[in-house]
Amino acid sequence: MKRRGTIITLVVIVILFILGIRYIWIKDRQDPTVYETEIPTVDNVIKKTVATGSIVPKEEVLIKPNVSGIIEEIFVVAGDIIKTGDLIARVKVVPNINSLNGARNSINAAQTQVETARLALESEKNIYNRQKGLFEKGVISANEFDNAQLAYNQAMQRFNQEKVNLTGAQQTYDIVKTGTTQGLGAIANTEIRATVSGMVLDVPVKVGNQVIESNNFNDGTTIATLADVGKMIFEGKVDESEVGKIVENLPLEITVGAIEDKKFDAVLDYIAPKGIEENGAIQFEIKGTLDKRDTTFIRAGLSANASIILARVDSVLTIKEALVQYDPETKVPFVEVEVGDQKFERKDIELGISDGIIVEVKKGVSKEDKIKIWNQIKAPQMQ
Repeated sequence: MKRRGTIITLVVIVILFILGIRYIWIKDRQDPTVYETEIPTVDNVIKKTVATGSIVPKEEVLIKPNVSGIIEEIFVVAGDIIKTGDLIARVKVVPNINSLNGARNSINAAQTQVETARLALESEKNIYNRQKGLFEKGVISANEFDNAQLAYNQAMQRFNQEKVNLTGAQQTYDIVKTGTTQGLGAIANTEIRATVSGMVLDVPVKVGNQVIESNNFNDGTTIATLADVGKMIFEGKVDESEVGKIVENLPLEITVGAIEDKKFDAVLDYIAPKGIEENGAIQFEIKGTLDKRDTTFIRAGLSANASIILARVDSVLTIKEALVQYDPETKVPFVEVEVGDQKFERKDIELGISDGIIVEVKKGVSKEDKIKIWNQIKAPQMQ
């Protein structure tokens, strides 16, 4: 009996040992992670790239003087709205001595030419009067009288031309000396007026500053910068890795750092054909015209970002990019859909466009499917 009891005890121990080993083996086969799931959503997917830049006027006009001198008075300040012809500044002309002497010599020469032409005219007039009397008495022929009349008319034309030259020399002298002259109006004027309508963006000169006229050899001094602030553009740059993805007429969404919670619509209308190297990377300039319908005032020069819309789909079935897995051999995208309690089945899917966070799903899943979060972050275990 004692021996039988020992055998029974050993058998029970062996059975318990086997059951323990089996329990551990089953536990090892079970996945200890409890997977969460997400369902697809209907959303808009916008694929875009971002360019940095600033908001500037589409056209800026630099107002420059047509005479050199010193700023005597300024009538506008930055921010003023002015119209074509409005007075901007007045210039006091400081004559150049060499130019003044040259203009005075031109007047003297012209006066001499006028006097010479006048004497020649009087001589021809006397000859004409004598020939006329002789012709009326029948002493000379009509041909001789016609020659005398022609010589008199030519002398009259030369005299008139020399008077015109004298007037021109006097006007030149006046312009060099005072910056203006009678009869020329706006051609030579010390008053600087606006050539276009718009806002004064900048007045870089002050009263007392010396300014240089704009001519063929010098750009001249800028007295004011004007622009139509109703016509603004985004001007920025994109990297060479992105320029191949964009084309003209793509829509832009402009965000201005100084204007919160506001987006401005624009259209990409220029991509530079040549890149410029900056900090070791090739950058291409782009420009986009802002929508005129938005009446928000944007100050010129504000920094901004432009989201270039490469592709867009609205109200489509989407899932998070993180839920998508790829077959290691075929590279076919798929997701795991829950078919029971912590039981999942693979479903191949067809993807559309992605914005890097969510992706369009064209085929493979429905709105009701619960998709496994296969790469969820596990909470750290407490020691």
